[in-house]
Amino acid sequence: MKVSDLIVKCLETEGVKYVFGLPGEENEDLLFSLENSSIQFIPTRMEQGASFMADVYGRLTGKAGVCLSTLGPGATNLITGIADAHLDKSPLVAITGQGSSDRVHKESHQNVDIVNMFKPITKWNTSIQNPRITTEVVRKAFKLAEMEKPGATHFELPEDVAALSCDLEPMRPVRLRRAAPDYKAMNEILERLKFARKPLILAGNGAIRKMASKHLREFVKLTGIPVVSTFMGKGAVSDFEENSLYAVGLQARDHAMKAIDEADLIITVGYDIAEYAPEHWNGNKDNKIVHIDFTPAEVYEFYHPELEIVCDISAVFWELNIKIKAEGVDYDTEWYRPIRKAIMDDLNSYKLKGDHCFTIPGTLHIIRELMDPGDILISDVGAHKMWIGRNYPVHEPNSVIISNGLASMGIALPGGIAAKLAHPDKKVVAAMGDGGFLMNAQEIETAKRIGANYAIIVFNDNDYGLISWKQVSHTGRKYGTQLTNPDFKKYAESFGIKGYSPSNLEELHDNLKEAITSDELSLVEIGIDPSVNYELTQKLQKNKK
Repeated sequence: MKVSDLIVKCLETEGVKYVFGLPGEENEDLLFSLENSSIQFIPTRMEQGASFMADVYGRLTGKAGVCLSTLGPGATNLITGIADAHLDKSPLVAITGQGSSDRVHKESHQNVDIVNMFKPITKWNTSIQNPRITTEVVRKAFKLAEMEKPGATHFELPEDVAALSCDLEPMRPVRLRRAAPDYKAMNEILERLKFARKPLILAGNGAIRKMASKHLREFVKLTGIPVVSTFMGKGAVSDFEENSLYAVGLQARDHAMKAIDEADLIITVGYDIAEYAPEHWNGNKDNKIVHIDFTPAEVYEFYHPELEIVCDISAVFWELNIKIKAEGVDYDTEWYRPIRKAIMDDLNSYKLKGDHCFTIPGTLHIIRELMDPGDILISDVGAHKMWIGRNYPVHEPNSVIISNGLASMGIALPGGIAAKLAHPDKKVVAAMGDGGFLMNAQEIETAKRIGANYAIIVFNDNDYGLISWKQVSHTGRKYGTQLTNPDFKKYAESFGIKGYSPSNLEELHDNLKEAITSDELSLVEIGIDPSVNYELTQKLQKNKK
C-alpha cells in the first residue's frame, strides 16, 4: 500500500473519526486515502478553524483531534489553534503536507521549515522522510498528544514520500497506567490536612481530566473543604454545591480572593500557571501550598509548594478518601459561608429586568436557565469570557470550554462545530463578541454544510471590549478599539440560517430559547451595554487590602 494509505489505517487504529482541514496539492494522496476510509474529512474555510476544531474536540473527548493542511501558508495558518492546544493542554495531532524531499533543501515554492516553526508549540514533531518510520511516527504523535499533560504534536508528510509503497501494519495503542502517589507524600498531605483549620482547594484544568473530578468531588463531600476553580477548572466541583466559591481569573480582588487570603493551606489540583499567574493570588509568597498534578510544579518565585505529589490526580484523591474515611478530619465549614453568600448575592444582582439594557452577565442568567447540566457552552475570548468565567455557574466538568492558556480570539465558532460532533445529543452554545465572531465567521458555512446545529451568540458592542475595559481601567481612556459591523441578522440569513436581533427583554428570552432548544443552526446578536464592565472594576477596587 502507499504511505498515505498506511497513515489512514493508523488513524483508524487510533480511533480517529474526523479530520478537519483544507485540501492542497501536496496532501492530495492523503486526501484520496481518506476518501475510502471510515474517517470523515471535514473541509473547513480556513486552517485556523480546522486547528481550533481539533483543539476543542480533543479537549472534550480526551482523544486527539486531528487537523490537516498543505505546506507553507496552509501550515502556518494552523499555528494559532496548535498553540492554543499547547497552552490549554488539549490533545491534538496536526498533519501537514510538504513539497517533494528533493526540493526542501533549497528555496522553492511555498517551502518553509514547518517542523522547526512548530517546535515551540508542540510536545513533539517530525517529518516522515522514510516510509519505514510511518507507523512509529503516527503512534508516537498520538501517544504523546494524549499523555498527561496532553498537548499538540505534529508530523509532516512530503508529497513524494506519501506516494511510496510500504508493507507495514499500524501499531496498536496500549493503555497507559499512570503512576500512583508515593506513600510518604500521602502521609505528609494527610498530616497537613489534620493540622489545617481552613484548607482550600484551587482546581485547575487538570482537575477535570482522567476521572479527577469524580474523586475530588467525593473528597470535598467528605471533608467540606471549599473549592475555588480557575476558568478552565470550572466544573471540577459543581458551582451549585455550597462548597464552590466559583472561579478566579480576573486580575483583581474578587470575592474568592478573600477565601484564599483566609486559608491556612491551599491544595492546588491540576493547576497551570499559564492560565492564571500565581502572583495574582500569592503575591506575598506566604501561602502554604500543596501541589497535586500529573507533572511537577514550575519553578516560579510566586509558586513554591511545600509539598508536591506528582502522579495521577484521581489516584491521590482515591487514596485520600480511603484514609479520611478511616481516620476522619473535622473542619469548621462556616468560615467560607459568608464568602459564598456574597458571591451568590453578587451574581444574582445582574439578572435583567424589563427596563434594563442588555448586559453580558444578565444574558448569561437566561442562557443558564435554558441549558441542561451537561450541555456545553463554548466561550470565545473577550469581555464575555471574563463574565462567563466569573458568573456562569457550571454543573459538570467540560460543560464550559474557555481558552485561558493561549486565550485566542476566534475559537468559539469553530469550537461549537467540534462540540456538536463530539456530543451530538447535547445542546451547544458558542458565545463570542463581535470581534472574535468576524475572525472565523466563515465557518458558519462549514457548520451548515455538515449539519452541526448549535446556537451562535454574538455579544455586540462595536468594540474590542475587553481591551477597552483594560485601557479605561489603566488610563481612563481607550484607543484603537472601536469597530463597525455588518448587519449580523442578515449576515446569518445569507448562510441560510436563522438570525435574531432582539430589542427587548421578552424578545431576548424568546429568541434565546428558540435558538438554544430548537436543534437548528442559528445566530443571536445581542447589543450589549459595556458600562457594567467598568462598574465591576470599581466594585472590585473596594475589595483591595
